[in-house]
Amino acid sequence: MKVAVEDNRSARKWSLGVLAARILRATVNPFFRFSPRQLWGWRRFMLRAFGARIGKNVHIYPSVNIAIPWNLDIGDLTAIGDRVILYSLGLITIGQRATVSQGAHICAGSHDYSKPDRPLTKTPITIGNDAWICADAFLGPDVSVGSDAIVGARAVVVKDVADAVMVGGNPARKIKDL
Repeated sequence: MKVAVEDNRSARKWSLGVLAARILRATVNPFFRFSPRQLWGWRRFMLRAFGARIGKNVHIYPSVNIAIPWNLDIGDLTAIGDRVILYSLGLITIGQRATVSQGAHICAGSHDYSKPDRPLTKTPITIGNDAWICADAFLGPDVSVGSDAIVGARAVVVKDVADAVMVGGNPARKIKDL
C-alpha cells in the first residue's frame, strides 16, 4: 500500500474554533507550566477555564503536558505526577483517587494505518477509581484500566486491564490478582 502522505497533511483534522482554542491554550500555558508546585488550585482553575472537568482536591504537577484540556475528565482526589503526558486528542477519563505517576504517557490519539492517508484517530482512554499507573507506563488509544488495577512501571498497555489486577511488561500481561 502506498502511503498518501500529501493527503494526510492536507486533511483538516480540527475545526477553526478548536485550532483557535489550542493556540490560546498554548499562549497561556507558561502560567500553568511555571507555577509553583504547591499551586494545585491554580492549575485546576486554568484547566477548568479551558473546559476540563477536574474534581476536588486533584493534584496536577506543573510539568504535566496536556494536549487538549476540554477532553479531560479527572475525578476527586486524583494525582497526576511530574512529566506525565496526557495526549488527549480523544477523551481521557481518570476516576477518583487514581494516581498517574511520573513520566507516564496516556495516548488517546493515533493514526489509522489501514488507510493510505493514515487519518488521525481520536479514541478514548478510561482509568478507573483507585487505579495506579506507575512511572513511565504507556497507555495506548482505546484502552480501559479497571478500578483498583495497577499498571507496572514502564508497562505498555494496548488492551483493556480488568478491575483489581496488576499488569506489567511490554506488552503488558497480568502479573496477579489484587
